[in-house]
Amino acid sequence: MNDNNAASSAGDAALWAAVPARLARLESLLAGDGEGDPAAFEQQLRERTAYWAEPEAVAAAQAPFEVLGFSLGDECYGIVPHFVAEVVPLRQFTPLPGTPPFVLGIVNLRGRIVSVIDLRVLFEIPRRGLSERNHLVLLQHDDMEFGVLADAILGMQWVSPQTLQPELVGLSGILPSCLLGITPQQWVILDGAKLLGNEKLQVEFNT
Repeated sequence: MNDNNAASSAGDAALWAAVPARLARLESLLAGDGEGDPAAFEQQLRERTAYWAEPEAVAAAQAPFEVLGFSLGDECYGIVPHFVAEVVPLRQFTPLPGTPPFVLGIVNLRGRIVSVIDLRVLFEIPRRGLSERNHLVLLQHDDMEFGVLADAILGMQWVSPQTLQPELVGLSGILPSCLLGITPQQWVILDGAKLLGNEKLQVEFNT
């Protein structure tokens, strides 16, 4: 049995184990019908609705999910593909004076100017020279868009939330606030919404 199946089975077992207690709770909710008190009856209906919606929310939070993996230097990252617009080769970029150090430069992507973020600087990771075959992973969410530098694209990978470590010792920069967790394989799983919503990454430049 692989890790994902084991995690799924464990989650199912936990939900089934909670069934007796949930039935007892439901029985107590059904015992009263708010006789003579419409407000109390309406409150009971809300409690019952919320109570039975809870298992679905728990199951969704525990469900394995896919990420697009990419490497940069000695680090491996993953991000939910919902935030990935496209992946293209990064043949050249234009440095932009006056921008924060984590902005590698800008690229012209089919007539659209996109900033290129170097995660090594952003997350304060030691930098090596760029490889000859870099990629640009274009991220989008709401009105925010930028590309992140990648040495290699590692493909899709399933991640089980139960196996994620919340953090690693020595993390610095803005990484902890943009982190879903660390996999047992030491992949850094990024929170796409928080990464793209971080005000520090809202770079202003004239085109």
